[in-house]
Amino acid sequence: MTQSRAVPRIREAAPEDLAALPAVEAAADRLLEAELGHQVLPELPSAGVPLFILVAGNPPVGFARVEAVGGQPHLGQLSVHPDAAGRGLGRALVEAAIGAARDRGYQSMTLCTFAGIPFNAPFYASCGFEEPDDPGPALAAVRSHEAELGLDGLGRRLAMRIRL
Repeated sequence: MTQSRAVPRIREAAPEDLAALPAVEAAADRLLEAELGHQVLPELPSAGVPLFILVAGNPPVGFARVEAVGGQPHLGQLSVHPDAAGRGLGRALVEAAIGAARDRGYQSMTLCTFAGIPFNAPFYASCGFEEPDDPGPALAAVRSHEAELGLDGLGRRLAMRIRL
């Protein structure tokens, strides 16, 4: 039996979905750690107040957590389980998050990511995110906190923004 290559339906997370998300994130982090030379990622607290979480699949095989940073949505986490990778699920989650933020009346969305990893900054650039000339105080504070946690020692990090 062949596995379907269709992108699972993306929806707002229900309370019963939340317990599955740490396992999805941990599995996705293993791919990122491999790209970083098997350096273990520090545990990152949320950058801000949660606005919404979108999930793909039931049970979830991917999710996007969007938080409030500086009064605007910030893509705090995008994770796709490796078993579901390669189907456009990450892009679909990003596009759904952008759409949800736009529908809520926001002007822009930000994120912080590794510059040199293909499924990080280059991927987000292909979704329309750009490195801002001036990240502003709230996004600069997120980057400063990431540096304090040791993320900058794993690879060059940058902030990105998309205008909605």
